[in-house]
Amino acid sequence: MHRPGAELNRVTPRTRDRLRFDGLPWLARAQREHDEFTAVLRDRGVEVLYITELLQDVLEYQAAAEDAIGSVLADAELGDELGRGIRGYLESLAPQDLASALIGGLTPEELRTGRGLVYELLDPHDFIVEPLPSLVFSRDSSVWIGDRPVVTSLAGPRRREADLLAVIYDHHPRFRDAKLPYRAGRRYLDGGDILLLAPGVLAIGVGVRTNPASVEQLARHMLQTGEAHTVLAVPMNQRGERGHLDTTCTVVDAGTVVMAPYHAFTLTALTITAPHGEPRVSRPRPFIEAAALALGIGRLTVIDTGLDLPGGERGQWDDGGNALALGNRVTICDERNVETNERLADAGFEVLTVPWRELGGGRGGPRCLCAPLIRDPVGALADDDPASDVWTGHLARPLPAGAASASGAAGVPGPSDPVSGRQRRAGELEPA
Repeated sequence: MHRPGAELNRVTPRTRDRLRFDGLPWLARAQREHDEFTAVLRDRGVEVLYITELLQDVLEYQAAAEDAIGSVLADAELGDELGRGIRGYLESLAPQDLASALIGGLTPEELRTGRGLVYELLDPHDFIVEPLPSLVFSRDSSVWIGDRPVVTSLAGPRRREADLLAVIYDHHPRFRDAKLPYRAGRRYLDGGDILLLAPGVLAIGVGVRTNPASVEQLARHMLQTGEAHTVLAVPMNQRGERGHLDTTCTVVDAGTVVMAPYHAFTLTALTITAPHGEPRVSRPRPFIEAAALALGIGRLTVIDTGLDLPGGERGQWDDGGNALALGNRVTICDERNVETNERLADAGFEVLTVPWRELGGGRGGPRCLCAPLIRDPVGALADDDPASDVWTGHLARPLPAGAASASGAAGVPGPSDPVSGRQRRAGELEPA
């Protein structure tokens, strides 16, 4: 997770479009809401790791610092002369200050020692190093599929968010026994479009944030390594509407999702499998049908959000998705999702609500703010009534007691508990 910091103060009426951040955040309140959220997680036994602290740790190592600074200098618009000045300045910083500059950004006034034509033509309000106000939505920049970290590729100034996560995974001692990260490269892949329906079953949204070539590449890798046996490609957002797949369809338990009726009955999926080594793509079919087949169950349990807004043009608190599943039928939700929260409670879930006024202004919920690394295993999917209706509306059919027990940690193991030595871990139940 990333506790919001000074980078939010960089968001102004002048810069918010460039930084692709909705709203004008109030930092103090955003931090207070984030702290309340993490307190709920810790109360439930979750270990919380902060990206800033992990980054400060790895920047003690010269190789990590070089990689992090290199990700800044990869911006061709800086030019050679200004690039050399930035390198010298960043290399002179202590790890804590370097982490602050990499996340909070750098202006011409703060650099001061810049030279060359590019520097002279900069507006005082320009950024030499772009700040990363959306880093708080840590689910977008990296996800874990089983025990494999996936470093995504985000558009525009958010590209460096994934670059910083790659530096952490490559150099932090806590990840030394993890599998090598999968890297999306420069093909757009957004972690918010990656949905782990169950171990071995992925759904990936395809649209403006995640392009088809990137989905094809990730599917091939996961199928060939055995880290997935089925990948569902879900077309969406082709006209640039807001929303990720994990907002449109939020997994809250084994075989159970939260969706608005409009999406439940209109989303389609192409099923990708590799029965003989090479990926094969099916024709489109309804998403909830394709998901149930991939999961090996008769029906997917769908909990109605209570709101049905085609196009998803309204706020996160209205579409009802983005709940964070903690396991044991416990979810954390935005307190403003009143109707959806009532339906989850009616379906037998314990709903923990948190204030989300400032954090929600950036169009993200509890799920978006967490990138779970390890989870306890869940039970087998239940299918005790294959003839039951797919659409369960206000009251979803509960799974049998013990069908899911995915209480887990958002942390990673220490040296005495290496990642490679555990059998079941991140993604046993798709959370955030």
